[in-house]
Amino acid sequence: TRAVLAQAGIALENARLVELLSSGKREWEQTVDAFNQAICYVDPQGAVRRANRMFAELIKLPVTALPGRSWLTLLPPAWADPVARLLAPGGAGTPIEVRAGDRILLVTAIPAGEPGATVLLFEDQSDKRRLQEQLLQSEKMSAIGQLIAGVAHDLNNPLASVVGFSDLLGEAADVPPRLAEPLAVIRQEAERAIVRNLLSFARRQEGERQLQSIRPILESTHQLLKNQLLAARIELTLSFEPGLPEVQVHANQIKQVFVNIINNAAQAITSTRAKRGGGRIEIATRCEPDGLSVHVSDNGPGIPEAVAQHVFEPFFSTKSEGEGTGLGLSICLGIVKEHGGNISVEPGGAGSGRGATFTVELPTGVRAERSSAAGGAETEPAPAERQEQLRVLVVDDEPHILHYMQATLESWGHEVVLAHDGSQALKRALMQPFDLIICDLRMPRLGGREMFHTLARMHPTVAERIIFATGDTVRGDTLQFLEELGRPFLQKPFKLDALRRVLAGVEKAGIRG
Repeated sequence: TRAVLAQAGIALENARLVELLSSGKREWEQTVDAFNQAICYVDPQGAVRRANRMFAELIKLPVTALPGRSWLTLLPPAWADPVARLLAPGGAGTPIEVRAGDRILLVTAIPAGEPGATVLLFEDQSDKRRLQEQLLQSEKMSAIGQLIAGVAHDLNNPLASVVGFSDLLGEAADVPPRLAEPLAVIRQEAERAIVRNLLSFARRQEGERQLQSIRPILESTHQLLKNQLLAARIELTLSFEPGLPEVQVHANQIKQVFVNIINNAAQAITSTRAKRGGGRIEIATRCEPDGLSVHVSDNGPGIPEAVAQHVFEPFFSTKSEGEGTGLGLSICLGIVKEHGGNISVEPGGAGSGRGATFTVELPTGVRAERSSAAGGAETEPAPAERQEQLRVLVVDDEPHILHYMQATLESWGHEVVLAHDGSQALKRALMQPFDLIICDLRMPRLGGREMFHTLARMHPTVAERIIFATGDTVRGDTLQFLEELGRPFLQKPFKLDALRRVLAGVEKAGIRG
């Protein structure tokens, strides 16, 4: 009896130990299966002894089929040499990278307790690498932004003279009719080159929206890209449904949206029809219950479904390095969303016999109260010519701008005094009465901002007569300064209508004693 009891006790103890062993194995499997990394244990002979679920999914085999098999027969052939170097004696120090389709994996070898055995750890680095690349691209774009801010002043100043003189000549009665169109082209081309339009990518500009028809926006976009499309042998057609409602939009921003979409369509067409020709882009507008929609269709190859899901994501691009930043469509989406609309895409392709179609939806506009904030004056109707003579001090370090401003203001009957920098202007402003001081911001010796602060301390009523004219509003600190003043300002290059609006709001100054 005692012998039987002893044997039963041993059997029960063995069962308990087996259960503990099985339980420990299950717990180990559950633990390593919970990891996001793929893990496998390679014994000294190179056979896989254990692996977790992530490793099995990585090599697309069931977990039960892995134990006892050589790691060399389980991993893709392209991984064989780098993993072999990792498993070699002394090779476990530096992780290696391998690729599985679009995924990037970091492989680390960790020596196990058993001599010659190794634990291989596979970590997916795809998201991390993508974020690093996006950060790098973002830093590049930031550097480009700083570069643009640095050259904006130097570019917009000469453009101010071009736009100003062409405007002045366009209004002159003695200009021959045959020069009217060339002068209009000069103005339009100068406006196309304005650096400040880049602000539409980064800042909301609610005050600059106008209730207007979409037709002139699309027609001017067509004219802008006409030569480029002709060179690529691409025909662009426009069709407008009758009774289209007006929309409240910033024309330059919405034009930029369509420029980007049309350029993308043209690139898609030329990539497949470079030798055949016959490219076609169709733009059709339709009335919608709450606004209108613009459909841009092409006869290119279409967009793969997998790509179409990501086209509006920042930094996503299928173009070669140097051909695009991947920001275009994401910026377009942001612009349209700010206008209360939406962009969608029908990818086409894949045997459908048609290319991609982008649809831009914009809501019906509602006339809003005009803002009196800085810069808002340019969106209002042009006032009548001011008959009362004003005494105006113009301050700028650019001789051509001084020449243009003097010629324009004197032709309107005003008295003009010039100053080449803030220091010279400060002396004249304190010694003589002026109805208006039009002052540049960035100048040598004494800038416009410093001059304003000095005048505000010494003679506040004189400082209140300053209107700034600058080509430097790409810089955030400049725009912040102008907005904090809460006064109108002229953004170079500006049209004569903008200058008239400034003059119309000026009150005559009393003679100071």
